[in-house]
Amino acid sequence: MERTGGRGVRRAFLALAVAVATLTAACSGEIEGELRSEGEIAGLPITHFESGLRTSAPKPRLNVENVSSEEDDRLAVAAIADVSAFWKEQFPRHFGEQFQPVSRLLSYDSTTDDINVCGATTADVAMNAFYCPPEDLVAWDRGTLLPLLRQRFGPMAVVTVLGHEFGHAVQYRLGAKAGISEQTSTIVKEQQADCFTGAYFRWIAEGHSQYFEVSTSEGLNQVMASLFFIRDSPGQSHAAAGAHGTAFDRTYAFQLGFETDAAKCAAIDQADVDSRITERPFDPDDAGMGDISVNDQTLGMLQQSLDESFAGAGVPGPKIVNQGASCPNGVSTPPASYCQDSNTVSIDMAALAELGQPIDREAELTGRESGGGLGDFAAFAEVVSRYVQGIQVGLNVPVDNANAGLRTACLVGAWTAAIDHDGALLRPSPGDLDEAIAELLLPRSLIAADVNGHPAVNGFARIEALRQGYLNGSGACSAEYP
Repeated sequence: MERTGGRGVRRAFLALAVAVATLTAACSGEIEGELRSEGEIAGLPITHFESGLRTSAPKPRLNVENVSSEEDDRLAVAAIADVSAFWKEQFPRHFGEQFQPVSRLLSYDSTTDDINVCGATTADVAMNAFYCPPEDLVAWDRGTLLPLLRQRFGPMAVVTVLGHEFGHAVQYRLGAKAGISEQTSTIVKEQQADCFTGAYFRWIAEGHSQYFEVSTSEGLNQVMASLFFIRDSPGQSHAAAGAHGTAFDRTYAFQLGFETDAAKCAAIDQADVDSRITERPFDPDDAGMGDISVNDQTLGMLQQSLDESFAGAGVPGPKIVNQGASCPNGVSTPPASYCQDSNTVSIDMAALAELGQPIDREAELTGRESGGGLGDFAAFAEVVSRYVQGIQVGLNVPVDNANAGLRTACLVGAWTAAIDHDGALLRPSPGDLDEAIAELLLPRSLIAADVNGHPAVNGFARIEALRQGYLNGSGACSAEYP
């Protein structure tokens, strides 16, 4: 986050504060439309099983150059065969023509092989997977990238990356039908490819794949984690050459494909991307380049920001107190707890400060254990999530029902968007939403937890709830998560 020292939060956030009051009506069944619960994901039931290659999967019949017998190549070749089958079925349905198979497939080990393909050398393609349009080639690094993804996130992370690269091959075939030309920006191509990957995973989740099965809980969590991992660093512009998007942007596109279809993905264009993309450079006045300390001073600023933001709700906001995150007469959910009897948010300052340390990107990329820091916004958002509990209690909205955790994550997203303006006392910095996603992917996520600390069961649903609030405002929170 960044401190601007300004005022003006009350005016920009008034609509959100008023909209929170509509939650009472929503819980009484007065909001029209489909009601969601934690029992499904985009219309599919939540399932729990080990995701990966089916024991009954056939042996792929593909010509892959330099292929090995290693586990990662077996996964990769099966993924290519599977996504090819998906597009053979879906391409005529959505675009009215037959799908032409990719001409070349290449596996390489960047630690031992001397690569010279598509104008790139070994150094260029290490820790990478890519599609090369002139050669109609999909290639992947089985030496570093695929093992790291599989070991850290599970086998479906490998399928995610190759499904994405195959999405670029689809773009090459669609051309003008997807608005793709030499002038199309990288970020549009990447958003389309992520969206195509989401449509492919919906097909797997529905049971159509011969090769893979994916649960809508832990399996989709693997996908979300891998999209988080392969994200641009904070401060990059989405207009930069090679921009892939933040984790927030990438998960948005994937979820769009999962919830709709491939035709919707092909409709993503520059205007759509410009209207919602979160990837942007740091503000010149952001002295901390996205990071501020979590301490008494900044928590005091957060208190002021929240009080001003929610003044229109007409109920007393909780006071943030440094009392070890303990609620003597209630449930404690460290490092921040909402204590209803005293209307306070009790925090453990030391634990929040540790959580607020920047993400160790080098440790991420090398597979080493990091110190556990997720960034300042992850820490602040956990406190905000408990403050929101107090506002809802004041409005007589249940904070321990099935949707309470998702509603909370949604309101955190809506609050984040509402304070993103000049003059806000605290303002989100580039990368802050990704820090929230990192927290939402934790098993114990507090941002998406009810007042008792029970989180929504699924990372996919948690991220979707944050996105709903951020893009559509607090009204979506009451409508989607009553």
